[in-house]
Amino acid sequence: MNDTTMQDSETNGVSRRRFITGTGSLLGAAAIAGHAPRARADVRTAAAPIGSGAHVPVLVIGTGYGGSVAALRLAEAGTDVHMVEMGMAWDTPGADGKIFANTTRPDDRSFWLRTRTKQPLSNFLGFPLDKDVNRRTGILDAEEFGGITVYQGRGVGGGSLVNGGMAVTPRREHFGAILPTVNAAEMYGTYYPRANSGLGVTTIDPAWFDSADCYQYARVGRKHAQRSGFPFLFVPAVYDWDYMKQEAAGTVPKSALDGEILYGNNHGKKSLQKTYIERIRATGRVTISPLHKVTTVTPAPGGGYTVLIDQLDTGGRTTATKTVTADKVFFAAGSVGTSKLLVGLKATGALPLLNDEIGRGWGDNGNVMCGRANHLWDPTGKVQSSIPTGGIDNWDAGGAFAEIAPLPTGIETWASFYLSITKNPHRARFTWNAAAGKAELDWRTAWKQPSIDAAKTIFDKINQKEGTIYRTDLFGTYKIWGDHLTYHPLGGAVLDKATDNYGRLHGYWGLYVIDGALIPGNTSVNPFVTITALAERNIERIIATDL
Repeated sequence: MNDTTMQDSETNGVSRRRFITGTGSLLGAAAIAGHAPRARADVRTAAAPIGSGAHVPVLVIGTGYGGSVAALRLAEAGTDVHMVEMGMAWDTPGADGKIFANTTRPDDRSFWLRTRTKQPLSNFLGFPLDKDVNRRTGILDAEEFGGITVYQGRGVGGGSLVNGGMAVTPRREHFGAILPTVNAAEMYGTYYPRANSGLGVTTIDPAWFDSADCYQYARVGRKHAQRSGFPFLFVPAVYDWDYMKQEAAGTVPKSALDGEILYGNNHGKKSLQKTYIERIRATGRVTISPLHKVTTVTPAPGGGYTVLIDQLDTGGRTTATKTVTADKVFFAAGSVGTSKLLVGLKATGALPLLNDEIGRGWGDNGNVMCGRANHLWDPTGKVQSSIPTGGIDNWDAGGAFAEIAPLPTGIETWASFYLSITKNPHRARFTWNAAAGKAELDWRTAWKQPSIDAAKTIFDKINQKEGTIYRTDLFGTYKIWGDHLTYHPLGGAVLDKATDNYGRLHGYWGLYVIDGALIPGNTSVNPFVTITALAERNIERIIATDL
């Protein structure tokens, strides 16, 4: 992985004027230097949200990994871009002085338009964990479909706000099964390194890992894996390790060591706000409208596309509906958001020429969770860093890669916890329910069984070797497997099927998909580095040929 050079945008003469529409400055000041040209000094201030009747050269729907890559590279190429984001800007502290809520103390910042939390771990020591909260446009969406709950980030920065920061590049020998029509040599020679540099990916200092109290849980997981014959891998991440060392020393406010992750991280994690979006701001060519939701995209009579956008308040109510014209539109609302929108546009006749691959090829990246109850001589630690750093690789033999995940409860649990990514062959499809006026997903709960079977190839063996058992108190009463969810939705507008081999939607010049919807269901590891690298590849070609 490439180390990243951090630089403050003030050193390039860039003023810190506001660039997110109607909001203050971004959380954090660090910008990734990478290979971008010198930032311009004329950072543009947007005083109001995008107005009805506006015309923009490029509209990007979503501010996650793919959308941020597209906006940055287009701006660097001299194109003005407007981004719309359904979630909030997340730049204003709450009553506690923090922007994001703590994982163990969810509040109305935590969930998207829910009156009760829906946490991935629903129980602990026999007690339910969910609680009532005020309904608000919070940071984590637990979107429920038949058979599965899909967790997604809501806000400027998308999924980067709420993920665990594990920045894994797939093993090259697996790449052909992930994106078979993409040149692996180009990805591993150019675009994965570019993505890792842009995201600020680094690996923990192994010596510090071996001595830090906050990674005792991961060392226990390493010991158990190795004693059962499984390789342990240090996994790169997008966290500022120097900051974490200062957290451990007690010289800075705690973030990862205060369990912050699921509902945002206030300090050390390098989300997109601190990397690609900070560089986007410095170009002076990009504006962002938070709390704006695209509902319709249709060809405009004079060329380009007419886009209908609802402006929301923090209660989720529509306060205005706007009509905007864009020469080109990039769909970057995430696998679920992009798939639902495109399926609806095709079915309702807004974009009838989209092909029948729209909505197909959706998968959960084989996600399944479990916990193990260790012996008293294997404590996992009261203080656990919320940033995972280690994984167990049994992909070739058993079809599973498991991250050794934290349980940052603040008490000793003697529990090991894991999120597995597995070789699950099942793919679902989004379809349009005209009577209900919404897209639906045909995922079946029984389709998780291959994931459970793959994960068991690791954890049955570890339990047998260690004389331990599975925890049964984390996902309900006497339930071992967290088979009801995914953190890694992928597919729904698959590359070279719903689009050409660079994300251009079939049937419409100037419409593109540039997010995880392009990837057919599985990446063998955590997917955001692959989403970023593929977006870097695709936008480079689009800029060269379509602008």
